[in-house]
Amino acid sequence: MANNKSAKKRILITKRNTLQNRFYKSSVRTLTKRFLRDLESYKISQNNDDKEKVQTALSSIYSLIDKGSKKNVYHKNTAARKKAKLATLLKTA
Repeated sequence: MANNKSAKKRILITKRNTLQNRFYKSSVRTLTKRFLRDLESYKISQNNDDKEKVQTALSSIYSLIDKGSKKNVYHKNTAARKKAKLATLLKTA
């Protein structure tokens, strides 16, 4: 257990940051799964409505990844790699 004031503060800050990191990472994973599910339905139907749905999902994932990168949840190269992988999946559809 922490014995001085600065150590106690660091514990609180670590808890806060852990919650923030968990929010961003789990949200990106959830949105990615939803994006992949929508992408599969778009591959089958080739419908413009499905394409718009996929592109909307992709933009929301990009937004969350960029915000996470700005708050040091993701390293900038990790964020770029995730975004590039998703873009490639959409491009090949």
